[in-house]
Amino acid sequence: MSAPTQRHKVTEREARQVAEAAREQDWRKPSFAKELFLGRFRLDLIHPHPLPSDEDVRRGEAFLAKLRTFCETHIDGRLIEREARIPDEVVTGLKELGALGMKIDPKYGGLGLTQVYYNRALALVGSASPAIGALLSAHQSIGVPQPLKIFGTQEQRDTYLPRLATTDISAFLLTEPDVGSDPARLATTAVPDGDDAYVIDGVKLWTTNGVVADLLVVMASVPASQGHRGGITAFVVEADSPGITVEHRNAFMGLRGLENGVTRFHGVRVPAENRIGPEGAGLKIALTTLNTGRLSLPAMCVGAGKWALKIAREWATVREQWGKPVARHEAVGTKISFIAATTFALEAIVDLSSQMADEDRNDIRIEAALAKLYGSEMGCLIADELVQIRGGRGYETADSLAARGERAVPAEQLLRDLRINRIFEGSTEIMHLLIAREAVDAHLAVAGDIIDPEKSLGDKAKAGARAGGFYARWLPKLVTGQGQVPGAYREFGALASHLRYVERTSRKLARSTFYAMSRWQGRMELKQAFLGRIVDIGAELFAMSAACVRAELLRSTDDHGKEAYALADAFCRQSRLRVEELFGRLWSNTDDLDRRVVDGVLAGRYEWLEAGVVDPSDDGPWIADATPGASTEENVHRKIP
Repeated sequence: MSAPTQRHKVTEREARQVAEAAREQDWRKPSFAKELFLGRFRLDLIHPHPLPSDEDVRRGEAFLAKLRTFCETHIDGRLIEREARIPDEVVTGLKELGALGMKIDPKYGGLGLTQVYYNRALALVGSASPAIGALLSAHQSIGVPQPLKIFGTQEQRDTYLPRLATTDISAFLLTEPDVGSDPARLATTAVPDGDDAYVIDGVKLWTTNGVVADLLVVMASVPASQGHRGGITAFVVEADSPGITVEHRNAFMGLRGLENGVTRFHGVRVPAENRIGPEGAGLKIALTTLNTGRLSLPAMCVGAGKWALKIAREWATVREQWGKPVARHEAVGTKISFIAATTFALEAIVDLSSQMADEDRNDIRIEAALAKLYGSEMGCLIADELVQIRGGRGYETADSLAARGERAVPAEQLLRDLRINRIFEGSTEIMHLLIAREAVDAHLAVAGDIIDPEKSLGDKAKAGARAGGFYARWLPKLVTGQGQVPGAYREFGALASHLRYVERTSRKLARSTFYAMSRWQGRMELKQAFLGRIVDIGAELFAMSAACVRAELLRSTDDHGKEAYALADAFCRQSRLRVEELFGRLWSNTDDLDRRVVDGVLAGRYEWLEAGVVDPSDDGPWIADATPGASTEENVHRKIP
């Protein structure tokens, strides 16, 4: 047996510095969400709702029609769930349809769909099989195509994009057995081998698509040396390169068709021309890719919400209790209302963010992150409510329902499949911190040096002067605004009051953030529960804004406008209740008590509470050994023809 892995130790400050260096520092374009957190409700940035061109619509709708036919005739979601594998012929059919190249420019053989239609395609195919949606999303949203599109050389694009658009599946490899959202501890190395190559060694975990991938984006740490800046760096790697072994295909509670594995690199020689961007730019490339890549998960949550609404409507109409359909009982009806209103809002968020990404007029890094956070959380709640509406049948598998003669409704599968979205591509907890960091960026830009212990007194004095000027201009604007003008936003009719609420509440949110920064200063970053609530309030305000703007768009185009207004109104009223609760919990909570309880748990003071049960888990290590070296396992990588 190999010796235990020597874990790379870094301090908390070092880890923060790595993360800070990777984020985009500048705001060169306006951001609706950034302004919202600063108490500035810039409705003009999202209204009138941006729209795709006629040509984009024509091409997008034509592909959706073909994809729908394929989903209805070639995809058997129950078979994929049962066998835990997407049939090769289905993947081959998707390749022939052009699904691998939805976002790739036609000059490279792709379809060149907009972000709006790419997301709609993911929602459609994800409703047929979430595992297929995950495969296509991992390939195009975070796999090789997007980093090459933004950061690749022309030679790299010419070499790889035609393959990726038609035949080759890609995967993104960052996570390691002992490294998740803390990349400063990345252990996989890429050691320069002369001037023309790097040699990669290490182990990557949870490599979505990794079991069947043809091309990989690999993040590895280049040691600093003469002529090499070093740092975490991105590489395009051929999946069948000598020294690469897929050691295991992972199995999960949901997404059972997911081709996700453990990949070991041992002496893998990668040409220098396969490096994406300069050395040390790997994390920045990953985060920039995710700015729009994160929209794929909430898009599939929209598809899940639409299906859940359909099943809830049909079932709650047929199923009767105490002399009337269960939908007519208020306890069930409120759940259906939540599903309908929230699905409308989720679609509004995703479509608005996607169209803004297509137009490229706004910086949507916060909007995309909010869409991912809100979509994944609300999607899980929708699935849970559907299971509850279905009762025992919601807990029963589709195959079991069919075997005893009832409609095979995979409600419990939906709940299992959606659960990973709260972890994929940044857990809810990490998203809270990421968004909070962006939300307070303006404050840190002017006052950050004041609370930085490493800054000199002179730097702190200069920061104090900057902060004084900034807050002298900013704080008075948080007192009054359009939200207090009775006739403001009157073009939105019955929804105007909700937009006035958003405007007022955004200023209240900004005041609360400023008060917290003044109170806790450098300790603010430790108040993760508080920051999470701040972000959740912002997410609700963004969702309300998107819902109202979408409803007005549908009204102005005479496309179910009346019904859209009703759904937007219902959502906003539900959202406002959540917002008020979150504000109450900003200052009245159990955060300090919870920390004391955690201290007691970790100190073993409550071990007596664990008595009376048996532990069914085995005594293996909590984290698998990832010591670099040659693989001793069978290579389970397989190529789909």
